[in-house]
Amino acid sequence: MNTRTQTNPVMSLIRSKLADYSQLVKLRLAGTVVFSSVITFAIADYGHVDFSYLLILFLGGFLITGAANALNEVFEKDLDKLMKRTENRPLATGRMNTTEAILAAGIMGVIGILLLGYFFNYLSAFLGAVSLFSYAFIYTPLKRISPIAVFVGAIPGAMPPLIGWVAATGTLSQVGIAIFMMQFLWQFPHFWSIAWIGEADYKKAGFKLLPSQGGKDKFTALQNIVYITVLIPVSLIPVMMGFVHWVGGTVILLAGIVFLLQAIKLFRTCEDKDARTLMFASIIYLPVVLMAMLIGRIA
Repeated sequence: MNTRTQTNPVMSLIRSKLADYSQLVKLRLAGTVVFSSVITFAIADYGHVDFSYLLILFLGGFLITGAANALNEVFEKDLDKLMKRTENRPLATGRMNTTEAILAAGIMGVIGILLLGYFFNYLSAFLGAVSLFSYAFIYTPLKRISPIAVFVGAIPGAMPPLIGWVAATGTLSQVGIAIFMMQFLWQFPHFWSIAWIGEADYKKAGFKLLPSQGGKDKFTALQNIVYITVLIPVSLIPVMMGFVHWVGGTVILLAGIVFLLQAIKLFRTCEDKDARTLMFASIIYLPVVLMAMLIGRIA
């Protein structure tokens, strides 16, 4: 009985600390981001995938992404206090101090980059470092200055599939760049739909994320249509190059059309519920397209 009583506070502390680190690295977001890197590695190394390398790639990418997210929270800890969606983060509440967060980010970033460099190649490690630096030190401060922050942030956001491709092949090929461009373009409607829904919260922190000065208006909604319209042919480049079978290409095309229809609906109504539908469509779109490329890969 005594032992159990003494153990419970320790276990409670451990669970609390793990929960804080989960929020610090944005666990679900980091896992989702790294998913595209792992799938692209499998696409590039089709038929010869070593699952131990997939695990190392996932770990390295996760640590780099987690480090970038942690630094983002360090820089925005006072702003996070102003927004409902972020007010309970460990730095915003004071449950974790800045020194601990910076130390954790440094350790994660260094280990993640070293894993990519040692087990894969220096180019993938370099791209990982660029992704970390540009997200934490360029995109993060730009969010309060100009909507161009979304464009800048889309670069590190699209880096994971390119890292996966380079880790597998050691080169920057046309297909790898096409997948990078696909994820780059996808981020605009994805992020703007999120910013549309949370506009009031973002305004409290002074974030300027929607492309229109009018915020949730027709111009912003139109931008989603423009980017998805460009995204559709870009996503079909691997098919046109004979890298992905036409069956996979059909799935990719249909996913793009469904995505576009949701953007058109938002343009017509400019209602939050349609922005939420567009956001969910964007979340579904990317894994569907990447899996279509993997399954439809021509050996």
